[in-house]
Amino acid sequence: MFTKKPINKVGIITKRDIPKDPKIAQFMKSLVEYLKKHKKEILLDNNACQLFKNTIGHKKEEMLKNADMVITLGGDGTILKTARRITRKKIPVLGVNMGNLGFLTECNPEEVLEYLEKIFAGQYDVDKRSLLRVTIYRNGKKIETFLALNDAVINQGAFARLITMNLEVNGRKLVEFSADGMIIATPTGSTAHSLSAGGPIIHPQIEGIIINPICPSSLAMRPIVVPDSRQLTVTIETQRREKGDYIGLTIDGQDVTRLEFGDKIKFRRSKRSIYLIRLKNRYYKMLRNKLNWGDK
Repeated sequence: MFTKKPINKVGIITKRDIPKDPKIAQFMKSLVEYLKKHKKEILLDNNACQLFKNTIGHKKEEMLKNADMVITLGGDGTILKTARRITRKKIPVLGVNMGNLGFLTECNPEEVLEYLEKIFAGQYDVDKRSLLRVTIYRNGKKIETFLALNDAVINQGAFARLITMNLEVNGRKLVEFSADGMIIATPTGSTAHSLSAGGPIIHPQIEGIIINPICPSSLAMRPIVVPDSRQLTVTIETQRREKGDYIGLTIDGQDVTRLEFGDKIKFRRSKRSIYLIRLKNRYYKMLRNKLNWGDK
């Protein structure tokens, strides 16, 4: 349950190259001036603070703990990075699209001031998006844990060879199979890598996890959606011997970790979520526009 609270501290998170783009930099300065006029305390990340003298930058994790609201300036990638650093604090996030696709962002730069007027008046809704918690175990020990908003992908390294994996659901074996890899995706991630690999589009309010094999050796292996109350365990059964031949785990297309023979990767829905600000219900319109449905 999300409870709206007064917004006094506003955090701004930007993509890395924003200070190098004059148009975006000018927009950023106008946004800061607007927030100051409305007597909001502004927290800038380490990228954005480069545009302002005598300004201290904040780590994203710190900002997400202390701000009442966060504005992301970039594209979907900026929101993905923000989601992976989200805390248990329920903080509304407004995504401003300065990228290309914009599946997750809510508005364009020219709409921001109109949106903020309504947001500060409490006239907005939130779109709760689930996160995946992904944990790697090696020789029975926890190695690393990640959060993912879109997906976690087990994929090939330098050699195009099949990976043999064993998949369990809540400790019960589902299947052992060989494929180029596997995608474990949230409903949010159903329109990302999983869609390109033949997976289904899942509405973000559906509480499920997509299991999507990538080019399996058996045509009987098809994508499946399971309830997100389940825990999935994937064991790597392929042992690599060639130098430079490795298997990788990619989180949201951004963070990559090497996997080894015998590694167990556990997937479950995280207790954390990201709350995206919405003023309009544009999900189906977004699908039509982004996927070019109806175009001849």
